[in-house]
Amino acid sequence: MTTAPRPRAATASVPAGVPATLTQGSGTSGGIGESTLRPDGVLKVTGEFAYSSDMWHEDMLWGHTLRSTVAHAEIRSIDIGEALATPGVHAVLTYEDLPAATKNYGLEIQDTPALAHGKVRHHGEPVALVAADHPETARRAAAKIRIDYAELPLVTDEASATAPGAVLVHEGRTDHHIAHVPHPNIVHRQPVVRGDADAAARRADVVVTGDYVFGMQDQAFLGPESGLAVPSEDGGVELYVATQWLHSDLRQIAPVLGLPEDKVRMTLSGVGGAFGGREDLSMQIHACLLALRTGKPVKMVYNRFESFFGHVHRHPARLHYEHGATKDGKLTHMKCRIVLDGGAYASASPAVVGNAASLAVGPYAVDDVAIEAIALYSNNPPCGAMRGFGAVQACFAYEAQMDKLAAALDMDPVELRRLNAMEQGTLLPTGQRVDSPAPVAELLRRVKARPLPPERQWLSADAEGSSVDVRALPGGLSNTTHGEGVVRGVGYAVGLKNVGFSEGFDDYSTARVRMEVVGGEPVATVHTAMAEVGQGGVTVHAQIARTELGVSQVTIQPADTRVGSAGSTSASRQTYVTGGAVKHSCEAVRERVLEIGRRRFGTCHPAWATAELLLEGGKVVTDGGEVLASLAEVLQDEAVDIELEWRHRPTEPFDLRTGQGNGHVQYSFAAHRAVVEVDTELGLVKVVELACAQDVGKALNPLSVEGQIQGGTTQGLGIAVMEEIIVDPKTAKVRNPSFTDYLIPTILDTPAIPVDVLELADDHAPYGLRGIGEAPTLSSTPAVLAAIRNATGLELDRTPVRPEHITGA
Repeated sequence: MTTAPRPRAATASVPAGVPATLTQGSGTSGGIGESTLRPDGVLKVTGEFAYSSDMWHEDMLWGHTLRSTVAHAEIRSIDIGEALATPGVHAVLTYEDLPAATKNYGLEIQDTPALAHGKVRHHGEPVALVAADHPETARRAAAKIRIDYAELPLVTDEASATAPGAVLVHEGRTDHHIAHVPHPNIVHRQPVVRGDADAAARRADVVVTGDYVFGMQDQAFLGPESGLAVPSEDGGVELYVATQWLHSDLRQIAPVLGLPEDKVRMTLSGVGGAFGGREDLSMQIHACLLALRTGKPVKMVYNRFESFFGHVHRHPARLHYEHGATKDGKLTHMKCRIVLDGGAYASASPAVVGNAASLAVGPYAVDDVAIEAIALYSNNPPCGAMRGFGAVQACFAYEAQMDKLAAALDMDPVELRRLNAMEQGTLLPTGQRVDSPAPVAELLRRVKARPLPPERQWLSADAEGSSVDVRALPGGLSNTTHGEGVVRGVGYAVGLKNVGFSEGFDDYSTARVRMEVVGGEPVATVHTAMAEVGQGGVTVHAQIARTELGVSQVTIQPADTRVGSAGSTSASRQTYVTGGAVKHSCEAVRERVLEIGRRRFGTCHPAWATAELLLEGGKVVTDGGEVLASLAEVLQDEAVDIELEWRHRPTEPFDLRTGQGNGHVQYSFAAHRAVVEVDTELGLVKVVELACAQDVGKALNPLSVEGQIQGGTTQGLGIAVMEEIIVDPKTAKVRNPSFTDYLIPTILDTPAIPVDVLELADDHAPYGLRGIGEAPTLSSTPAVLAAIRNATGLELDRTPVRPEHITGA
């Protein structure tokens, strides 16, 4: 199949900062399995990379969003007169100005209004928009909008959400989940039942229970939400935006604008991190509305305060667990109940519930389980996708339980885990059999066998005696201790994460690959809609093209909606699914190139008809290494251009009563050992080392694999000891929407993260690879908590651990 490029509608001019093609020539070598450097790496570290916030148009306006100052209230009136009269203001929009019958959007449930109508349901909800000729003019004008609120009772937790006569966050729900939940303030409920957990509990020699609290974490990407909307001559709009899923955005944006999808043309601009926070819409509809209303390009860039309100966060959770075991340590049963707070709108809560329930047992073989997971509607900030997606909260709880059970049995906590570790062939609580390597016991063995870092590393000796490096102590440069009261602790954890979209979702990707001769050399061009958010997909796609097509020069086209969907850059799926699509299209291009070669040279050498032919080093060769022709000779002035979709194996929904079903396509596993030093008097923690062992199936780019594992580990460290969005329980207002008060790990907080990579191929996946990005975020958090417990002897049943939890102050 040969296709022509899809045309882009004409616009007044192309804005500065539009992503360019990334051409990786002979200076950037490397196929599958090699540590090829990122083509955007130097640009990013030198500050030359164009992020979406850097985009510019000569005639652009600046957009700003006015957000609610209360969490739940009726909107009695909105007065925009003074704002509209402000010099430099071109437009002020409210709900009444929305142009189409569709007013709401959402990933699965369309319950989120583009602008609030009638009421607001959470602190920071968008209410009005302003477009002006300067960003400060837009902000000052927005501050002049007068809104009369009548505050309503708040729903802030399970008790207030499900009490008799509880206020409904959403009245008159009609979504497909409502028939299966016990209360309208529950977004979704998923039980998983297998065997008879009650009967198994009676056979247990030891039973341990625990109640755990997991805090609300922010994705804290450094590049804030931003984009540029440019009205086009055909009445449509061009949107340049940092996102995780272009086609999902398109599906939600177009109906609210009242436009067909082909008139909303989207291009990915430079993304400064995502981690799930860009799966939902933020400023996309708003910028387009203002651009279409004013007839001018409109740029929107959130500051950090706005960013905390502009995207969803990780679900906070309360979890109750019960585990039983025989006296020799074999698990008899597991029961748990997981309550996730989804906030005011559904976002990805249904899928997060499915993950939390289906992965709640962890990487252990247990025959008898009773699991329930729910997500609430509340007036707290909306929560949705974040790295780990429901499995993180569960892992924190079940790993704390394994340590508690080991203590009750007087067993080594690692040996207890290894004794009960799942393996290939294990039947999961959902009834799905693990049909690829599951080296849980081996990962644990490896992290435990690693030598421990030296103790008291803050001490060093010189000619004048010993000296103290306070940077290596709890408290760091605050110089709070010189080693007094500092105790070392060591902790272990292992986690289980699914890869890809699950529960019957049609998870596919599209890739367009072109092969032609340019300047006498064969060049491959790869075009997908994959959002490059820092994961390194653009590098891997070039590696796949080199491997499959035997070329050195590969051009990566900017991601946009002129090519079919690539799905979301989430769920550790892009290398698997879009990488699979690139491989699939490359294979089709290769076969077409060989057909051309047979047509042109088939009579010149019998190997064209009889041998297995390969493309290597810019040539067509036999499997014995004989060169038949160069690719330049084969193609001449002919180009091969193919666009294909690729899908992984199908999954199926979980049964809504029993949770049974083959819901996931692949599983990934990682184990951590944390070494901490704790100032037990001040409650300060220094994480000295956070070693990880992970099975990656096949390391397509070993350097990138190591970086992903270290990045995920660091994000897990953050929720262990510092990261939490604080929501006032009386007002449901966010207390700390800034990096002054919401702390994330810096280079001084991040310990050594040695990585041990296993490569046990999954035969069902392209190249045998396994999605890797999320698994290290699961087990790093409970490993750090386990190490702090080991140092202090405290139970510590919540994240993050704060100094007062250690000191009891």
